Amino acid sequence: MRKSSSNIEILNKKAGFEFILFEKFTAGIVLYGTEIKSIRAGKASIVESYCYFVDNRLYIRGMHIAEYWWGNLNNHDPRRERKLLLNAKEINKLLRRTKERGFTIVPTRLFISENGYAKLEIALARGKKIYDKRESIKEKDIRRAIERQQ
Repeated sequence: MRKSSSNIEILNKKAGFEFILFEKFTAGIVLYGTEIKSIRAGKASIVESYCYFVDNRLYIRGMHIAEYWWGNLNNHDPRRERKLLLNAKEINKLLRRTKERGFTIVPTRLFISENGYAKLEIALARGKKIYDKRESIKEKDIRRAIERQQ
């Protein structure tokens, strides 16, 4: 496998605003050939996606990977569910924590690793209340004002 020097990084900025992020994990993704080509072209989105368990396996739903331009009849479904690859310890830890009230798993970043594989950074998160969101907006505005003055 050749070493990749691509700087593909697709972020989920909405996750930081909507959730309080506690712990982050890096997971591999089971992809088709046309999907990895689309990701390398930067044609993916993880904004409306979330992770869930089925029989102790972690899947991601709602992740959009555009159809590959040069793909023919073998092209993939852009919104299909994709399996995430983690080791057993990490899966058990996430499974235990998501059974607690209010915890969920959200994707925060999609990137290409040094080995050329697509990786997804997921975070254990809890939803913010409305007043927490207002506080985040207020802090962001204060930071902007300080930067402008300097």
